[in-house]
Amino acid sequence: MAALQALMAPPQPVRLLLLSVHADRVRAQLSGQVLSPADAGPLRDDISTDEITPLPSMVHFDATLGRHAHTGFTAGGERPIGLGALQQAGITVLVGGRRYGKGSSREHSPLAERAAGVRLVIAESFERLYRQNADNLGLFTSTDLSLADRLLRGEWPTLDELLHGRDAQAAAILRAGGLLAYGLGPDEAGPAPAPVPASGPRTLFHKIVDRHRVRPGFVRTDLRFIHEYYTGLCAHLLDTHGTGQATLHEPERIVCFEDHLSYADQSPAHLAQGLLGGVRRLSRAHRAFVARHGLRDHGPAAVGGGSQGISHALVAERYARPGELIAGTDSHTPHSGALGCVAIGVGTTDMANAFLTGAIRLTDAPVLRVEVQGHLPPGVTAKDLALHLLALPAIRAGAGVGRVFEFGGPAVRSLGTDERATLTNMTAELGGLTGLVEPDAETVRFILERRGERLTLEDWMRSDADAPYAERLLVDASALSPMVARPGDPGRGLPLAELAERPRIDIAYAGSCTAGKREDFEQYHAVLHWAARRGLRVPDGVAFYLQFGTEDVREHCIAQGHLAAFEAVGARVLQPACGACANCGPGASVAADQVTVSAINRNFPGRCGPGAVWLASPATVAASAIAGELLSFAELKARHGDGNA
Repeated sequence: MAALQALMAPPQPVRLLLLSVHADRVRAQLSGQVLSPADAGPLRDDISTDEITPLPSMVHFDATLGRHAHTGFTAGGERPIGLGALQQAGITVLVGGRRYGKGSSREHSPLAERAAGVRLVIAESFERLYRQNADNLGLFTSTDLSLADRLLRGEWPTLDELLHGRDAQAAAILRAGGLLAYGLGPDEAGPAPAPVPASGPRTLFHKIVDRHRVRPGFVRTDLRFIHEYYTGLCAHLLDTHGTGQATLHEPERIVCFEDHLSYADQSPAHLAQGLLGGVRRLSRAHRAFVARHGLRDHGPAAVGGGSQGISHALVAERYARPGELIAGTDSHTPHSGALGCVAIGVGTTDMANAFLTGAIRLTDAPVLRVEVQGHLPPGVTAKDLALHLLALPAIRAGAGVGRVFEFGGPAVRSLGTDERATLTNMTAELGGLTGLVEPDAETVRFILERRGERLTLEDWMRSDADAPYAERLLVDASALSPMVARPGDPGRGLPLAELAERPRIDIAYAGSCTAGKREDFEQYHAVLHWAARRGLRVPDGVAFYLQFGTEDVREHCIAQGHLAAFEAVGARVLQPACGACANCGPGASVAADQVTVSAINRNFPGRCGPGAVWLASPATVAASAIAGELLSFAELKARHGDGNA
């Protein structure tokens, strides 16, 4: 009840920070000046969790996070919020623009805000995962921007006003002071219920959720997974609620990973900022939790460095099955939706609760059908399709926030599972709750190839022909071409052919969960084998990194003989880990004037170092590495007189 009691007694004084696009106006407020919304100017849109809690904060998992809140916030290319600034200024209310809290599932962000003394965050709109994390921690959020003027007049809103428009589950959790205080006992989670009889046409998402419902607002999980960035925080949350020694629900259905920080000792940011001690603390906390509860763990690789694999990529390769419901502490958990399951990224409090009960909080969600007609032209990939979707005005405005993306149509059916996983993985960037593809013969083939298991699909594992969709989005695959996204946001996409002035590059990074799969490495190899046969190499001044997503991908590349071409062109091959994608390894920039082309999924400010990051497909990244500037594979071949360009 702590959060409820706090709201009944308004903070004294109430101090607002209007997160303006003007850095000087943010600094003025932190210095004590009170600005009206009109004086502050436009509010920053798309404030990401990478900005709220940048890299240095991620090695903390307790109240010390408060000093780091919003230290990565950018306005006009500046970072006006210093270490401990919110606490020193006594800020109790934050006000931002559209799609507040974009990015990863890091619950560190609302936890840092709360630890800094923030009681309320107001924004025009919120990303689903950030807001759910805030609810779970008892941090109040509102989309009523008019509250800012009222607060400046000294009018603190009532609890009912703050809960206006929220669903009953969110309101109940907030009234209780957070998810763990709200409580869902193991006896309430209960055994799996009998399948719910069909009551009219339904989507595959709703069929799966109905089969996993344990009570309104909660569903049981078939698999839960966590990685080392969150394990210590999860243990801290359990301990602070007096449940640290509790028996975990079905521990055999929990999988743990050390995958994000495997290359921290070679990370420019971690070395420069003295973060390796914090990394070791995270690792110790992770391993202690695994040992305490006897959990299955995919840790460091046995030989060669790196890890056994990136969590969500390895879950898709080895664990996920059609019709299942999976929860993981990473925003890219929907990766596994490529196999026809519901895979959802959750925050640490949600996972702590799921460890105790086996259930996660999940309310109903509208399903958006993305129908991709025709076939992708040669040289155009799932990553290009994802960047095309992200650049659509409606998606950029938030039309996908909180929705389920069901990808279908002839073009999607023709894709392999690895390519389908690129689409479901990047549901996180689209703002969606999750993404999935109906399982089919390709799904059966994939599981047989990767696991040696013969799978039989059940008749119910598809959306009904006349299933109701909230919206249908039609895409003509044949009209697409290689895409890139300009630095700053994955939604800043355009066809590469429309980019008249091609930036030179300093770094090319090929890897991550999105682009470290077998089919991605087939794309890299196609370009680099072509280049090696012509004696082409990565030019001086360009660093090119190829990083496997899992050990299985590495072994596939070795078996196929791909490493010879990688070595011939001068690429540096890295073992499996998240690496530069999360600013945790080689391939991240070290200076603001450096330019990177990357096959990763997001390019928020500071995400991969201080430099500018362009997003592109695996083939475009490899071709650009050889050219030293942004270039598609077709353009590279044409430049070198290849008649097959």
